[in-house]
Amino acid sequence: MNASAIDPGRVLGYKFEESSFDYSIRDVILYALGIGAAALDQTNPAELAFVYEGESGRNLQVLPTFGVLFPSSLVSELLKVPGLQFDPKLLLHGEQYLEVLRPLSSEGQIKNTSSVTGLHDKGKAAMIEVETRSCDAQTGQLVCINRSTCVLRGAGGFSSHTTSPSTSGRDSSTSAKPARSSAASKSGRKPDLSRTPDFVHEERTAPDQALVYRLSGDHNPLHADPAFAKAAGFPRPILHGLCSLGFAVRAVLKKCCGDDVSLFKSVQARFLLHVFPGETLVTEIWQTPGSTSLTFRTSVKERQKPVLSGTIRLNLAHSRI
Repeated sequence: MNASAIDPGRVLGYKFEESSFDYSIRDVILYALGIGAAALDQTNPAELAFVYEGESGRNLQVLPTFGVLFPSSLVSELLKVPGLQFDPKLLLHGEQYLEVLRPLSSEGQIKNTSSVTGLHDKGKAAMIEVETRSCDAQTGQLVCINRSTCVLRGAGGFSSHTTSPSTSGRDSSTSAKPARSSAASKSGRKPDLSRTPDFVHEERTAPDQALVYRLSGDHNPLHADPAFAKAAGFPRPILHGLCSLGFAVRAVLKKCCGDDVSLFKSVQARFLLHVFPGETLVTEIWQTPGSTSLTFRTSVKERQKPVLSGTIRLNLAHSRI
């Protein structure tokens, strides 16, 4: 791809059209099934609460990562950004931040406002960050914040074709706001990942996991079409990164929070490697002394490769750690 295909001056700060996301109990249940809830034990009350609303219809628990569905399809929206040209087959999800400010209801109407908040030239690739703020359409209250970082392979090198001082240099980065810092860095303490983890959770994904998860709105053919996956450099369709994230957050909620979704505050995760549907995910969790943050690392058991890592922050007022 031509390096001049990205114009930082037009891309950074770009504001997308406001979008809406209306959902029902059915959508919440379908998402929970898509990230493995109740797959192994349909009689476990805690697991059942994520996929069954009860006789009253009011007992459904909404997994916090359901909030990652609120923004519109990232790939299709990025294709609309003026000054940004890339091959969608070469796009990879690099990082995801989600903060839930209010408990997610089992049905609702959401209004999203999104903008490009970061653009980074990594030489052979470009990294772009999009922030989405999701508000309750009825009350106007902020419900959650998503920040997605995508890697656009083959789209780097643009900084050498611009005269902007902020983007000069091959490894240049531009951002509309200061970089985030994790809870661990704020407290000055970092967990020792060389020691034995405090908790470990193992769970196998289903062979059709990606096909189920895509029903929640991410229809990228990379996760369903074998020919498309091969063109993108994979031997077969891969699991959605956000599906793997859902599995990891579920593991933390189960092992550390008694499946209490109210304890979740935010997650910052980095996607390290792809997952194939049917593989087993092993999530290791470390506590940070004197902090309400938990560090996790998720690996594929069959290949013994880490695929996801990050930090989850718990609500201070309710935290059990």
